Amino acid sequence: MNKKEKVQFVIDTLEELYPNPPIPLQHKDPYTLLISVLLSAQSTDARVNQITPILFAKADNPYTMIKLTEEEIREIIKPVGLSPMKAKGIYGLSKILVEKYDGEVPADIEALESLPAVGHKTASVVMSQAFGVPSFPVDTHIHRLMYRWNLSSGKNVVQTEKDAKRLFPRELWNKLHLQIIYYGREYSPARGWDIDKDVITRTVGRKSLIQKKSS
Repeated sequence: MNKKEKVQFVIDTLEELYPNPPIPLQHKDPYTLLISVLLSAQSTDARVNQITPILFAKADNPYTMIKLTEEEIREIIKPVGLSPMKAKGIYGLSKILVEKYDGEVPADIEALESLPAVGHKTASVVMSQAFGVPSFPVDTHIHRLMYRWNLSSGKNVVQTEKDAKRLFPRELWNKLHLQIIYYGREYSPARGWDIDKDVITRTVGRKSLIQKKSS
């Protein structure tokens, strides 16, 4: 199989397994998605989905969010971890959205990245999932799988994103990044990985990895 055929095999297999991948984080608009993605850093989607209903019951838009204190936000979001930094970020970005953007989340990656506590991955998720702009946010699952599938060097997430965007058709990016996440969780996890269940890695993966896992 050449690289082009490998990429096609990945696309076809993921499409078969996950024809309609849902967005993992519960949200109702760009603002609640932005807050949820920010909270998910070094946490799990399941944990974030337990906490956001409590937070959004008190404040689900930037105007009501800045009526809370940082301390109040922090108390609510404590279970997701890194709460001091995240509370500061949520309060700070909400204030900027009110003052600079009429309370709306800007559909612009650079504007998003300039907000407190919003990195490139968070901004990419919002562009993709809230605004439908083709993006390829790279999380730990995508980074791991692109390496296992020998489609990227695994050097860093910046390189992985470049490779993903180069190899996969732009019109598939928004769906594909979700499909890869679901596949990674189910068939190709970091721990407890069973190569026999991981048909994509078994078929297109790095020879060195397959030999190591099979021996």
